Amino acid sequence: MKLRGSATCRFDLVALGEVMLRFDPGDRRITTTRTFEVSEGGGEYNVARGLRRCFGLRTAIVTAFADNPLGRLLEDLIMQGGVDQSYVLWRPYDGIGRGTRNGLNFVERGFGVRAAVGCSDRGRSAASELEPGDVDWKRIFEADGCRWFHCGGIFTALSASTAEVALEAMSAARSAGTVVSFDLNYRPSLWAAIGGPEAAAATNRKLVESVDVLFGNEEDFSAALGFELEGVDESHTNLDPVSYQRLHEAVLAAYPNLSLVATSLREAHTATINSWSGVCSTREQFVVGPRLNGLEILDRVGGGDSFASGLIFGLLQQSGIETALAYGVAHGALAMTTPGDTSMATLAEVEHVMHAGAARIVR
Repeated sequence: MKLRGSATCRFDLVALGEVMLRFDPGDRRITTTRTFEVSEGGGEYNVARGLRRCFGLRTAIVTAFADNPLGRLLEDLIMQGGVDQSYVLWRPYDGIGRGTRNGLNFVERGFGVRAAVGCSDRGRSAASELEPGDVDWKRIFEADGCRWFHCGGIFTALSASTAEVALEAMSAARSAGTVVSFDLNYRPSLWAAIGGPEAAAATNRKLVESVDVLFGNEEDFSAALGFELEGVDESHTNLDPVSYQRLHEAVLAAYPNLSLVATSLREAHTATINSWSGVCSTREQFVVGPRLNGLEILDRVGGGDSFASGLIFGLLQQSGIETALAYGVAHGALAMTTPGDTSMATLAEVEHVMHAGAARIVR
Protein backbone atom coordinates (compact mmCIF):
# COMPACT_ATOMS: atom_id res chain seq x y z
CA MET A 1 0.00 0.00 0.00
CA LYS A 2 1.15 3.49 -0.79
CA LEU A 3 0.31 5.86 2.08
CA ARG A 4 -0.26 9.58 1.70
CA GLY A 5 2.09 11.79 3.68
CA SER A 6 0.93 12.88 7.12
CA ALA A 7 1.97 16.51 6.54
CA THR A 8 -0.34 16.87 3.52
CA CYS A 9 -3.44 15.49 5.23
CA ARG A 10 -5.65 16.96 7.94
CA PHE A 11 -6.65 13.49 9.16
CA ASP A 12 -4.94 10.14 9.50
CA LEU A 13 -8.29 8.32 9.28
CA VAL A 14 -11.90 9.22 8.51
CA ALA A 15 -14.65 6.70 9.28
CA LEU A 16 -18.16 6.51 7.82
CA GLY A 17 -20.88 4.94 9.97
CA GLU A 18 -23.70 5.31 12.47
CA VAL A 19 -22.98 6.27 16.07
CA MET A 20 -25.63 5.11 18.52
CA LEU A 21 -26.34 5.75 22.18
CA ARG A 22 -25.48 2.59 24.07
CA PHE A 23 -27.52 1.75 27.18
CA ASP A 24 -25.68 -0.64 29.53
CA PRO A 25 -27.47 -2.28 32.51
CA GLY A 26 -24.16 -3.13 34.18
CA ASP A 27 -24.36 -6.39 36.14
CA ARG A 28 -28.11 -6.67 35.55
CA ARG A 29 -30.15 -7.60 32.48
CA ILE A 30 -31.99 -5.34 30.04
CA THR A 31 -35.34 -6.77 31.12
CA THR A 32 -34.78 -6.33 34.86
CA THR A 33 -32.64 -3.22 35.33
CA ARG A 34 -33.99 0.17 36.40
CA THR A 35 -30.87 2.16 35.58
CA PHE A 36 -28.59 2.28 32.53
CA GLU A 37 -25.15 3.75 31.97
CA VAL A 38 -25.00 5.63 28.67
CA SER A 39 -22.09 5.80 26.24
CA GLU A 40 -21.59 6.09 22.50
CA GLY A 41 -20.60 3.38 20.04
CA GLY A 42 -20.73 2.06 16.52
CA GLY A 43 -18.59 -0.37 14.54
CA GLU A 44 -16.98 2.18 12.27
CA TYR A 45 -16.78 4.96 14.85
CA ASN A 46 -15.08 2.65 17.36
CA VAL A 47 -12.12 2.31 15.01
CA ALA A 48 -11.73 6.08 14.69
CA ARG A 49 -12.04 6.59 18.44
CA GLY A 50 -9.50 3.90 19.26
CA LEU A 51 -6.98 5.45 16.90
CA ARG A 52 -7.56 8.85 18.50
CA ARG A 53 -7.68 8.02 22.20
CA CYS A 54 -5.24 5.13 22.43
CA PHE A 55 -2.84 5.84 19.59
CA GLY A 56 -3.03 9.64 19.36
CA LEU A 57 -3.84 9.88 15.64
CA ARG A 58 -6.06 12.50 14.03
CA THR A 59 -9.45 11.02 13.18
CA ALA A 60 -12.92 12.18 12.12
CA ILE A 61 -16.37 10.63 11.74
CA VAL A 62 -18.85 11.05 8.89
CA THR A 63 -22.36 10.42 10.17
CA ALA A 64 -25.75 12.09 10.71
CA PHE A 65 -27.80 12.90 13.81
CA ALA A 66 -31.30 14.13 14.46
CA ASP A 67 -30.96 17.57 16.03
CA ASN A 68 -32.51 16.96 19.43
CA PRO A 69 -31.18 16.46 22.99
CA LEU A 70 -30.19 12.83 22.26
CA GLY A 71 -28.21 13.96 19.23
CA ARG A 72 -26.49 16.63 21.31
CA LEU A 73 -25.70 14.02 23.97
CA LEU A 74 -23.99 11.96 21.26
CA GLU A 75 -22.11 15.08 20.18
CA ASP A 76 -20.90 15.63 23.75
CA LEU A 77 -19.82 12.01 24.19
CA ILE A 78 -17.87 12.09 20.93
CA MET A 79 -16.18 15.30 22.04
CA GLN A 80 -14.86 13.43 25.08
CA GLY A 81 -13.41 10.79 22.77
CA GLY A 82 -11.61 13.38 20.68
CA VAL A 83 -12.91 12.33 17.26
CA ASP A 84 -13.44 15.37 15.01
CA GLN A 85 -17.08 16.11 14.09
CA SER A 86 -16.57 18.56 11.22
CA TYR A 87 -18.30 16.15 8.83
CA VAL A 88 -21.35 15.34 10.99
CA LEU A 89 -24.66 16.20 9.31
CA TRP A 90 -27.51 17.46 11.49
CA ARG A 91 -31.09 16.65 10.44
CA PRO A 92 -34.23 18.51 11.60
CA TYR A 93 -36.24 16.68 14.25
CA ASP A 94 -40.05 16.64 14.00
CA GLY A 95 -40.69 16.24 17.74
CA ILE A 96 -41.38 12.48 17.97
CA GLY A 97 -39.19 10.81 15.35
CA ARG A 98 -41.69 10.13 12.56
CA GLY A 99 -39.18 11.32 10.00
CA THR A 100 -35.75 10.79 11.51
CA ARG A 101 -34.26 9.87 14.86
CA ASN A 102 -31.07 8.77 16.60
CA GLY A 103 -30.20 5.09 16.96
CA LEU A 104 -30.24 3.37 20.36
CA ASN A 105 -28.42 0.19 21.36
CA PHE A 106 -29.12 -1.82 24.53
CA VAL A 107 -26.33 -4.24 25.46
CA GLU A 108 -26.06 -6.61 28.41
CA ARG A 109 -22.78 -8.32 29.17
CA GLY A 110 -22.61 -12.08 29.24
CA PHE A 111 -21.21 -14.07 32.11
CA GLY A 112 -20.10 -17.71 32.17
CA VAL A 113 -22.59 -19.83 30.24
CA ARG A 114 -24.89 -16.82 29.65
CA ALA A 115 -24.00 -15.10 26.38
CA ALA A 116 -24.05 -11.34 25.88
CA VAL A 117 -27.27 -9.90 24.41
CA GLY A 118 -27.79 -6.86 22.21
CA CYS A 119 -31.05 -5.17 21.26
CA SER A 120 -30.86 -2.23 18.86
CA ASP A 121 -33.56 0.35 18.15
CA ARG A 122 -32.29 2.17 15.08
CA GLY A 123 -34.98 2.20 12.39
CA ARG A 124 -35.31 5.50 10.46
CA SER A 125 -32.14 6.82 12.05
CA ALA A 126 -30.52 9.88 10.54
CA ALA A 127 -27.43 7.89 9.53
CA SER A 128 -29.51 5.21 7.79
CA GLU A 129 -31.10 7.89 5.61
CA LEU A 130 -27.84 9.23 4.20
CA GLU A 131 -27.88 9.24 0.41
CA PRO A 132 -25.30 9.75 -2.35
CA GLY A 133 -24.58 13.46 -2.75
CA ASP A 134 -25.14 14.29 0.93
CA VAL A 135 -21.43 14.34 1.81
CA ASP A 136 -18.76 16.51 0.18
CA TRP A 137 -16.15 13.78 -0.36
CA LYS A 138 -13.94 16.09 -2.45
CA ARG A 139 -13.56 18.33 0.58
CA ILE A 140 -12.68 15.38 2.82
CA PHE A 141 -10.22 13.55 0.58
CA GLU A 142 -8.79 16.33 -1.56
CA ALA A 143 -9.16 19.74 0.12
CA ASP A 144 -8.64 18.56 3.71
CA GLY A 145 -6.79 15.35 2.96
CA CYS A 146 -7.07 11.94 4.63
CA ARG A 147 -4.58 9.08 4.71
CA TRP A 148 -7.02 6.25 5.45
CA PHE A 149 -10.79 5.76 5.02
CA HIS A 150 -12.71 3.12 6.98
CA CYS A 151 -16.26 1.80 6.66
CA GLY A 152 -18.04 -1.44 7.46
CA GLY A 153 -20.86 -3.84 6.86
CA ILE A 154 -22.99 -2.54 9.71
CA PHE A 155 -23.42 0.86 8.10
CA THR A 156 -23.93 -0.57 4.61
CA ALA A 157 -26.73 -2.85 5.87
CA LEU A 158 -28.81 -0.03 7.36
CA SER A 159 -30.60 0.82 4.09
CA ALA A 160 -30.24 0.53 0.33
CA SER A 161 -28.82 4.05 0.17
CA THR A 162 -26.07 3.55 2.79
CA ALA A 163 -24.29 0.97 0.62
CA GLU A 164 -24.40 3.47 -2.24
CA VAL A 165 -22.96 6.18 0.03
CA ALA A 166 -20.12 3.87 1.05
CA LEU A 167 -19.34 3.06 -2.58
CA GLU A 168 -19.37 6.77 -3.43
CA ALA A 169 -16.95 7.45 -0.58
CA MET A 170 -14.63 4.59 -1.56
CA SER A 171 -14.45 5.80 -5.15
CA ALA A 172 -13.56 9.33 -4.02
CA ALA A 173 -10.98 8.01 -1.55
CA ARG A 174 -9.23 5.84 -4.12
CA SER A 175 -9.14 8.72 -6.61
CA ALA A 176 -7.35 10.83 -3.99
CA GLY A 177 -4.83 8.10 -3.13
CA THR A 178 -6.39 7.32 0.26
CA VAL A 179 -6.21 3.74 1.54
CA VAL A 180 -9.65 2.15 1.96
CA SER A 181 -10.48 -0.46 4.62
CA PHE A 182 -13.74 -2.31 5.18
CA ASP A 183 -14.91 -4.57 8.01
CA LEU A 184 -17.50 -7.09 6.77
CA ASN A 185 -19.14 -7.17 10.24
CA TYR A 186 -22.10 -9.35 9.25
CA ARG A 187 -25.12 -8.94 11.54
CA PRO A 188 -28.01 -11.37 10.87
CA SER A 189 -30.51 -8.98 12.51
CA LEU A 190 -29.72 -6.24 9.99
CA TRP A 191 -30.13 -8.47 6.93
CA ALA A 192 -32.99 -10.73 8.07
CA ALA A 193 -35.76 -8.58 6.58
CA ILE A 194 -33.91 -7.53 3.42
CA GLY A 195 -32.67 -10.75 1.87
CA GLY A 196 -30.41 -12.44 4.41
CA PRO A 197 -26.92 -13.74 3.56
CA GLU A 198 -27.58 -13.75 -0.20
CA ALA A 199 -28.37 -10.02 -0.25
CA ALA A 200 -25.44 -9.32 2.07
CA ALA A 201 -23.03 -11.18 -0.20
CA ALA A 202 -24.31 -9.40 -3.31
CA THR A 203 -23.86 -6.01 -1.66
CA ASN A 204 -20.45 -6.75 -0.16
CA ARG A 205 -18.97 -8.28 -3.32
CA LYS A 206 -19.52 -4.97 -5.07
CA LEU A 207 -18.07 -2.96 -2.20
CA VAL A 208 -14.97 -5.13 -1.71
CA GLU A 209 -13.92 -4.41 -5.31
CA SER A 210 -13.01 -0.89 -4.06
CA VAL A 211 -11.22 -1.98 -0.85
CA ASP A 212 -7.49 -2.20 -0.05
CA VAL A 213 -7.65 -3.76 3.46
CA LEU A 214 -10.43 -6.19 4.40
CA PHE A 215 -11.38 -7.30 7.92
CA GLY A 216 -13.69 -10.17 8.82
CA ASN A 217 -14.09 -13.32 10.90
CA GLU A 218 -15.04 -16.73 9.47
CA GLU A 219 -18.79 -16.01 9.72
CA ASP A 220 -18.31 -12.68 7.94
CA PHE A 221 -16.47 -14.26 5.00
CA SER A 222 -19.12 -16.96 4.71
CA ALA A 223 -22.39 -15.09 5.25
CA ALA A 224 -21.33 -11.68 3.98
CA LEU A 225 -19.08 -12.62 1.07
CA GLY A 226 -19.83 -16.25 0.14
CA PHE A 227 -16.46 -17.85 1.02
CA GLU A 228 -16.45 -21.01 3.12
CA LEU A 229 -13.83 -21.75 5.77
CA GLU A 230 -12.96 -25.43 5.92
CA GLY A 231 -12.46 -27.28 9.17
CA VAL A 232 -14.58 -25.08 11.47
CA ASP A 233 -17.38 -26.74 13.42
CA GLU A 234 -20.79 -25.24 14.16
CA SER A 235 -19.56 -23.64 17.37
CA HIS A 236 -16.79 -21.81 15.47
CA THR A 237 -14.14 -23.03 17.88
CA ASN A 238 -11.40 -24.06 15.44
CA LEU A 239 -8.58 -21.52 15.54
CA ASP A 240 -6.34 -23.46 13.15
CA PRO A 241 -4.37 -20.75 11.31
CA VAL A 242 -3.84 -22.95 8.23
CA SER A 243 -7.59 -22.89 7.50
CA TYR A 244 -7.51 -19.11 7.51
CA GLN A 245 -4.48 -19.02 5.25
CA ARG A 246 -6.43 -20.93 2.59
CA LEU A 247 -9.45 -18.67 3.10
CA HIS A 248 -7.35 -15.50 2.77
CA GLU A 249 -5.68 -16.85 -0.38
CA ALA A 250 -9.09 -17.44 -1.96
CA VAL A 251 -10.29 -13.93 -1.08
CA LEU A 252 -7.09 -12.30 -2.37
CA ALA A 253 -7.35 -14.28 -5.60
CA ALA A 254 -10.94 -13.16 -6.13
CA TYR A 255 -10.22 -9.48 -5.49
CA PRO A 256 -6.97 -8.33 -7.14
CA ASN A 257 -7.30 -4.84 -5.66
CA LEU A 258 -6.88 -6.13 -2.08
CA SER A 259 -3.51 -5.61 -0.42
CA LEU A 260 -4.26 -7.23 2.95
CA VAL A 261 -6.90 -9.45 4.57
CA ALA A 262 -7.10 -9.72 8.38
CA THR A 263 -9.13 -11.86 10.76
CA SER A 264 -9.48 -11.71 14.52
CA LEU A 265 -9.63 -15.20 16.03
CA ARG A 266 -11.81 -15.92 19.03
CA GLU A 267 -12.53 -19.17 20.84
CA ALA A 268 -15.30 -18.54 23.36
CA HIS A 269 -14.91 -21.14 26.11
CA THR A 270 -17.52 -19.18 28.07
CA ALA A 271 -18.84 -15.62 27.77
CA THR A 272 -16.11 -14.51 30.16
CA ILE A 273 -13.17 -16.75 29.18
CA ASN A 274 -11.94 -16.58 25.58
CA SER A 275 -8.83 -17.45 23.64
CA TRP A 276 -7.89 -14.55 21.37
CA SER A 277 -5.54 -14.00 18.46
CA GLY A 278 -5.46 -12.81 14.86
CA VAL A 279 -4.05 -13.58 11.42
CA CYS A 280 -3.48 -11.53 8.31
CA SER A 281 -2.35 -12.12 4.74
CA THR A 282 -0.74 -10.04 2.04
CA ARG A 283 0.12 -11.39 -1.39
CA GLU A 284 3.60 -12.19 -0.13
CA GLN A 285 3.10 -13.51 3.38
CA PHE A 286 0.75 -15.01 5.95
CA VAL A 287 1.25 -13.86 9.54
CA VAL A 288 -0.08 -15.41 12.75
CA GLY A 289 -0.41 -13.04 15.70
CA PRO A 290 0.29 -13.76 19.37
CA ARG A 291 -2.31 -15.95 21.07
CA LEU A 292 -3.77 -15.04 24.44
CA ASN A 293 -5.23 -18.11 26.12
CA GLY A 294 -7.73 -17.76 28.96
CA LEU A 295 -8.37 -14.07 28.28
CA GLU A 296 -10.91 -12.80 30.82
CA ILE A 297 -13.67 -10.77 29.18
CA LEU A 298 -15.62 -7.99 30.87
CA ASP A 299 -17.39 -6.69 27.74
CA ARG A 300 -16.68 -8.30 24.36
CA VAL A 301 -18.41 -5.63 22.24
CA GLY A 302 -15.86 -3.61 20.28
CA GLY A 303 -13.04 -6.15 20.51
CA GLY A 304 -12.97 -6.63 16.75
CA ASP A 305 -13.08 -2.88 16.13
CA SER A 306 -10.13 -2.37 18.46
CA PHE A 307 -8.29 -5.19 16.71
CA ALA A 308 -8.82 -3.26 13.46
CA SER A 309 -7.68 0.08 14.87
CA GLY A 310 -4.53 -1.45 16.37
CA LEU A 311 -3.60 -3.10 13.09
CA ILE A 312 -4.33 0.10 11.13
CA PHE A 313 -2.12 2.04 13.55
CA GLY A 314 0.77 -0.32 12.90
CA LEU A 315 0.28 -0.06 9.14
CA LEU A 316 0.09 3.75 9.24
CA GLN A 317 3.29 3.76 11.29
CA GLN A 318 4.84 1.38 8.73
CA SER A 319 5.85 -0.89 11.60
CA GLY A 320 5.77 -4.09 9.53
CA ILE A 321 2.98 -6.66 9.21
CA GLU A 322 3.99 -8.72 12.26
CA THR A 323 4.14 -5.68 14.56
CA ALA A 324 0.90 -4.23 13.17
CA LEU A 325 -0.90 -7.50 13.82
CA ALA A 326 0.49 -7.63 17.37
CA TYR A 327 -0.88 -4.11 17.97
CA GLY A 328 -4.28 -5.33 16.79
CA VAL A 329 -4.34 -8.43 18.99
CA ALA A 330 -3.19 -6.54 22.11
CA HIS A 331 -5.52 -3.58 21.62
CA GLY A 332 -8.53 -5.82 20.97
CA ALA A 333 -7.77 -7.83 24.10
CA LEU A 334 -7.50 -4.74 26.30
CA ALA A 335 -10.71 -3.22 24.90
CA MET A 336 -12.63 -6.25 26.13
CA THR A 337 -11.45 -5.74 29.72
CA THR A 338 -13.42 -2.49 30.11
CA PRO A 339 -17.13 -1.67 29.69
CA GLY A 340 -18.60 -0.09 26.57
CA ASP A 341 -17.92 -0.29 22.85
CA THR A 342 -14.83 1.86 22.82
CA SER A 343 -11.25 1.35 23.94
CA MET A 344 -10.04 2.78 27.25
CA ALA A 345 -6.50 1.45 26.77
CA THR A 346 -3.35 3.52 26.49
CA LEU A 347 -0.53 2.97 24.02
CA ALA A 348 1.77 2.05 26.91
CA GLU A 349 -0.68 -0.65 28.05
CA VAL A 350 -0.97 -2.03 24.51
CA GLU A 351 2.79 -2.27 24.14
CA HIS A 352 3.02 -3.83 27.63
CA VAL A 353 0.69 -6.64 26.50
CA MET A 354 2.56 -6.95 23.18
CA HIS A 355 5.73 -7.64 25.13
CA ALA A 356 3.99 -10.22 27.36
CA GLY A 357 4.01 -7.94 30.39
CA ALA A 358 2.57 -9.24 33.63
CA ALA A 359 -0.75 -7.88 34.91
CA ARG A 360 0.66 -6.79 38.26
CA ILE A 361 -0.72 -3.65 39.90
CA VAL A 362 0.87 -0.43 38.63
CA ARG A 363 1.43 2.13 41.40
